[in-house]
Amino acid sequence: MYADRVHFLAVYIREAHPEDGWIIAENRRSGLSVRDPTTDEERGTLASMCAVNLKLDMPMVFDRVDNAVASAYGGWPDRLYLVSRDGRIAFQGGEGPFGFKPEELGRAIERELEGLAE
Repeated sequence: MYADRVHFLAVYIREAHPEDGWIIAENRRSGLSVRDPTTDEERGTLASMCAVNLKLDMPMVFDRVDNAVASAYGGWPDRLYLVSRDGRIAFQGGEGPFGFKPEELGRAIERELEGLAE
């Protein structure tokens, strides 16, 4: 819907449900059980696997194991952001999963695009 006007990017952050952490049975049933990565290389591999498994149509990057991006943006377990062309945060969604509301992001995108047209 906005792909011709907005650059979308997924950022893979800390694993929410690793085998050596908060385990959920659904991950095991789905064959998605992974250990929490201890190196940037391991996290990059998991990010790549995630992008493939989810069949993402957008680029994915990953936060390093120091979790600097997640710490700066409060992105755990998931969160939607809109960064304006001038680099300011134009929208910050609520913490997921209950605050993960793509329709709110859509309205924020519309407002931002309208402001560019003025």
